[in-house]
Amino acid sequence: MREIIFDTETTGLDNRTDRIIEIGGIELFNHFPTGNTIHIYINPGDQKVHPDALAVHGITDEFLKDKKPFAEVAEEILAFFGDAKWIAHNATFDMGFINAEFARLGLPPILPDKVVDTLSMARRKNPMGPNSLDALCRRYGIDNSHRTKHGALLDSELLAEVYIEMIGGRQAAFGLSISGQSGQAARGEMVTEDDLLIAAPLERPRPLAPRLSPAEAQAHEALVARLGEKGIWAKYRSPN
Repeated sequence: MREIIFDTETTGLDNRTDRIIEIGGIELFNHFPTGNTIHIYINPGDQKVHPDALAVHGITDEFLKDKKPFAEVAEEILAFFGDAKWIAHNATFDMGFINAEFARLGLPPILPDKVVDTLSMARRKNPMGPNSLDALCRRYGIDNSHRTKHGALLDSELLAEVYIEMIGGRQAAFGLSISGQSGQAARGEMVTEDDLLIAAPLERPRPLAPRLSPAEAQAHEALVARLGEKGIWAKYRSPN
């Protein structure tokens, strides 16, 4: 099961007139991070960043001048999300903007059954609140000290950790960091099909950990081929 934990930043609060200026997302497969991400800044055209929004995310009109408009990145966004669930904190806000942007291009909306709202989840689990992303990070012991301003990719990384906690807790070898490693690969041990982080279809698998022996590497390549035949790739990080 593919899921994309994502976040957007916008020029303001009204999706009828304001525009998306940043989108970031983290891919999960069976609740594990694959290392696949999307992160795009977007030119909002004539719409200027509202001062209140600027205070939240710090993204200026000047910074966005040379970025592509949404029309030129919509295909990339749709290709990345594919058939995955769209998971966001206060998803009503983010999906309102996403669907407004698609409507401007004559594209169909993302339907509610493809969307998961972690804010609604948090409110069901913690009805007394607070349930902001920062509050949830504190509740689940997730370090967000580097979050001085909102940012779509950073907030997606934090939300992915929160989401994993809300659905049952972190796995023993869970590592969300983009530069993270799977526990087996980091030690250079032989990796089995059950040990691997299973990703959605990719153009090619990640490089092998260099500590594998030739025999182990050959066995691993056979495993990767089997996974490829199933339409998925086994993917993990090199320890170096």
